[in-house]
This record gives sequence, structure tokens and C-alpha cells, in this order.
Amino acid sequence: MAKRFARRNVRRSRDCYAPAENGNVRHLFEETPFQSNQSDQPEQKYRKNIRPQNDSQAHFLNALDRANLVFALGAAGTGKTYLAVTKAVEALETGRVRRIVLSRPAVEAGESLGFLPGDMEEKLSPYLRPLYDALCDRLSTKRLKALIAESVIEIAPIAYMRGRTLNNASIVIDEAQNCTYGQLKMLLTRLGWNSYMTVTGDPDQTDLLPGLSGLAEVANRLDPLEGVDVVRFTSADVVRHPLVAKMICAL
Repeated sequence: MAKRFARRNVRRSRDCYAPAENGNVRHLFEETPFQSNQSDQPEQKYRKNIRPQNDSQAHFLNALDRANLVFALGAAGTGKTYLAVTKAVEALETGRVRRIVLSRPAVEAGESLGFLPGDMEEKLSPYLRPLYDALCDRLSTKRLKALIAESVIEIAPIAYMRGRTLNNASIVIDEAQNCTYGQLKMLLTRLGWNSYMTVTGDPDQTDLLPGLSGLAEVANRLDPLEGVDVVRFTSADVVRHPLVAKMICAL
């Protein structure tokens, strides 16, 4: 009896979802494709070899190939962090460097998270999540975990960078607008032999008190030096939703 009842229910479910020529039977849920307001949506898929989307990104990628210290300053959504991490992974894969060091200040964006349970890695995970996301997009999860376990890829807060010398490394300092002048001076002097450093940030979106961020001043002072390149992005270089560029201009 139970088997006949189960078979009857299976036949009924098939009849409900099967298309009918006479139009008397309809689907339970009509599937309508999502209609976007943007007619020129860019194709979103994984690309093994990245390519610049505008002149500023082309300048940034070229600077990462020739300079030992590169500043990427400008609006949100211009691909600064993603391109910096991508080139760091590329340098590791090609043997240009032996390790990757990613650092970011542990500063909340306008609200305090309070006490975070766990060890140091678990406490810092919310702050370093954007770097993990960029790495996961370029490396498989299994390989990323293996490289982190072997200390080939290191994600560290700025507070633990003092006193270190980073040789044979690709160094990325993200969200540098939340660093003071003294912190940036300490970070930039960590550069060792056969290493290059990328500093990214938006001076207009600092979470520090007014006047404390040292990113713009440091970039202006070091721009004339040989081996240093400063790339400035504008709202015209935004590669996120087109509304982001309009909001940046309005705000």
C-alpha cells in the first residue's frame, strides 16, 4: 500500500511539472528571468589572465612590473586591492618572489565590534576578509590553506610589522588611508632585498580622526623618488556598478 501511494505521488508530481500542449496544465511556479536595468552589464566570470579595464589600471599594472614601491590612491571600486593581490600571486607563481605578505590596519568603519572571541587569527579575520576574498579568487581554497600553513602567504596586522625585514616578498598594504604618518613610515621601511611593495587606499575615506591619516602626505613626498610610482584613480575608473561612480561624485 505504501509503495503504491509513493508511486502515485511521483506520477502526480511529474504531471504537474510536465508541459502540456493544450495549455490546461501550468507550472506551480513561473520562472521569469531577472531583468536588469543596465543593458550593458559586463560579463562576470573568472579570468586566468587579467587585463586592464581602463588607462589607470594599465598604468597600475605596468608600475607593479617595474617599480619597487607603488602607491594606488583613489576612489572605491577601481580594483586597487584586487589587482595588487593578483599581481602578488602572479609574482609568486612565476618565482619572482618567495612569499606574499598582506597587511591591513584593524580599524572599524565607524562602529566598534567590541570584544571578539578566539585566538589572534580569529579576532583579525573580520578585518582581513577582503584580502582572503581576493586570494580565493586567484587560488583554490585547498592550495591557499596549504600556502598559509607553510607561511608562504602571510596575512598580518600592521601592529605586528615593526622590526621586520621582508626579503624576497611581495608586500601589499591595503586600506592605508587608516594608517598614520608614523605607521606608514614604519611599514615602508620594512622593504628588503628582491621585494616590492604596493600601498593601496582612498584618502577621502579614512576612518581616523581628521588630520591623522598620513597616506596622501607620504605619497606626495615619495612621488619624486626613483623606483616609486604613484597611480591616482578617479571616479571615471570605477569598475563596479555604474551607480557607484555617480555616488562618489555626489558624496
